[in-house]
Amino acid sequence: MSTTPGDFRADLEASIGRRDPKKAAMSGWIGSALEYYDFALYSLAATLIFPAIFFPSENPTVAIIASLATYAVGYLSRPVGAVVLGAYGDRRGRKHVLVFAMLLMGFATFAVGLLPTYGQVGILAPVLLVVLRLIQGFAVAGELGGASAMIVEHSPDAKRGFFASFSLQGTQVGSILATAVLLPLAAFLPDEQFETWGWRIPFLLSAFVILAGYLIRRRVQEPPAYLAQSDSGKAKPRFPLVDLLRTRPWVFVRCVIMTFTNVIGMATLIFGVSYATQEGYGIGFSSSEFLWVTLVANVAAVVTIPLFGALSDRIGRRGLMVAGGIGGGLLAGGYLWAIDQRSLPLVFVCIVIVQGIFFQMWNATFATFFQEQFPMRIRVTGFAVSQNVGLMIASFFPSIFTAVAPPGSSNVPLVIGLTTFGICLVSALATLLSPGTKGKSLEDLEAHKADRQPLRSERLPSGSAK
Repeated sequence: MSTTPGDFRADLEASIGRRDPKKAAMSGWIGSALEYYDFALYSLAATLIFPAIFFPSENPTVAIIASLATYAVGYLSRPVGAVVLGAYGDRRGRKHVLVFAMLLMGFATFAVGLLPTYGQVGILAPVLLVVLRLIQGFAVAGELGGASAMIVEHSPDAKRGFFASFSLQGTQVGSILATAVLLPLAAFLPDEQFETWGWRIPFLLSAFVILAGYLIRRRVQEPPAYLAQSDSGKAKPRFPLVDLLRTRPWVFVRCVIMTFTNVIGMATLIFGVSYATQEGYGIGFSSSEFLWVTLVANVAAVVTIPLFGALSDRIGRRGLMVAGGIGGGLLAGGYLWAIDQRSLPLVFVCIVIVQGIFFQMWNATFATFFQEQFPMRIRVTGFAVSQNVGLMIASFFPSIFTAVAPPGSSNVPLVIGLTTFGICLVSALATLLSPGTKGKSLEDLEAHKADRQPLRSERLPSGSAK
């Protein structure tokens, strides 16, 4: 006798417990905010302060590239963290990996605040910085994959996109917190004091992340569907990565390419900040001014992410991801042109449009879309590995941008804008080649991935209600 998705859900809730999407979403939101506070803090410091104190050089181009390269180093360790933490999350549970990842991230970021500068210990300073950045990258690799899997598996089918978007909103809130802490320090402290000790304060505040992470994450309950799978006696893959590459190789490749859409943020909030503030480019904006630009971009994202998440439940996720990626990629060059015009009001308008609206169409929906592409047994691994391999490659875009459009070169907005748009077009094509998930229950998607059976919506006779 066949079991319908409704019967399956009822059996789960009777035997294990009810799904709790609100608690899962809140846990994902808070945890992502705290963990991405740490990660975003380093990203800001790498563009604003680290070139001067960790990589002194008479050539400003070398200092900028070196600092942005340490930003990229954090992404090098992310695939390793994705493999290890993804397997941990698939085999041991989503809750365990979330607690461990946050504690490790808090430790690494706190330690950055204690580092000596190049002037104090020479080459040892950037070496220690790179080691801690590698630990950061390893830790953050398990955050979004575990959190979004937890939320998707707790959520009702009709609201997966809405609830899962809160973990993405949390990442933006973390960036806001990082900017909000750095902003008054950069604005009110003399440059000498900010470079000596002021920049350390936000990193040392990560001690609170360690405590908060433990208190929040240890109370999270595993999704009933995951517990049911564990109790069913089904063997879990010993090596989820091997299972992923054996059974879903092209899904993995497409998700990697789709992740390149993050080039929009790399061009605007990473390279764009260097372009606007570093002396070598001669634009002349101050660090505090562009902390405000970053803050406004993230505030706009906090507002739009749940709206686009909810919209993806109604109209589907592929269309939003394609429109957001192509639109944001096309207008990224316009944002850099606004910087070139030295018009701060125009910069604010452009960053809200590019980063707060178009990019969030993609960002608010990709986590749910990626999770829906993989079966439960390898869901955390599939999401984490594909996302972090993609981000590892994309993280070198800012350094490449600086190399192809170094200080003193002409037509910087045009060169970087066209490059960004081309990458986004490739990502959009990968999205269009991926199967849509609109109107599909999670149970139907699971059955389709496990048994290659037709989706329930495909089995309905013509005219049947969905």
